Amino acid sequence: MSDQPEQPDHAPYGPLPEGGTARPMTRWGTPVMHRPQAQVTAYDDDLRALVADMVATMYAADGVGLAACQIGVDRAVFVFDCPDDTGERTVGVVCNPVLELPEGKDRNLDDSDEGCLSYPGAFVACARPDEATVTGTGLDGEPVTFTGTGLLARCLQHETDHTNGTVFGDRLPTKLRKKLAKEHEKAADEFPDGWPVA
Repeated sequence: MSDQPEQPDHAPYGPLPEGGTARPMTRWGTPVMHRPQAQVTAYDDDLRALVADMVATMYAADGVGLAACQIGVDRAVFVFDCPDDTGERTVGVVCNPVLELPEGKDRNLDDSDEGCLSYPGAFVACARPDEATVTGTGLDGEPVTFTGTGLLARCLQHETDHTNGTVFGDRLPTKLRKKLAKEHEKAADEFPDGWPVA
C-alpha cells in the first residue's frame, strides 16, 4: 500500500517514483546542508532509488518538497508535491535546478510563513517573490520547467536554495532567526532524532 496521496492535478513529466524508503531528516547545522550540492551527472538506477527515498521521506514528514541534502545526500536534486495559489497540486523532480524570478514591476513579494523539514516545528514570515520558475532536468535527463504561484512558488525557491547550500534561515533578519530558533526548541520533543522514521 502506498502512502502517496491521490493523483495530483499536474504531473507534466509523469508521477513521482514510488517504492522508496523513508530516511531520517538531516538537520540544519549538518555540513551537507550548508554548501552547494554536487551536480547530477548520471541518470541511472541509483538516482531513481535516491529520488524514490526522497519522495517517501517527504510524504512521511507531511512536507510539500524535499532536497537530497535533507536526507544527507550531496546531490543537486529535489522533489515536490505542492499546491499553487488556486489549490491545484503539481508534482515533479528537478535535477540541477536554475531559478528564474520576476524583476521590476512584475516582482511582488509574499511574506507568508515558511518552515523547513530540516528545522521542524518552526515557522516565520519570509518574504519571497510570489511567482517562480525553475528549469533543470528530470529523472531521465530530459529538460523540465515548472512555474508556480503561491505556496508552489515558495517551494520551488526554498528547494532550489537547498541545492545551493542555503537554508531559509539565512534569508531572515536576526530578530526572526531568534524567533525561529525558539519555536524549533519548543517543538523539539515532537521531532526526535531519526524523525520521520522513528
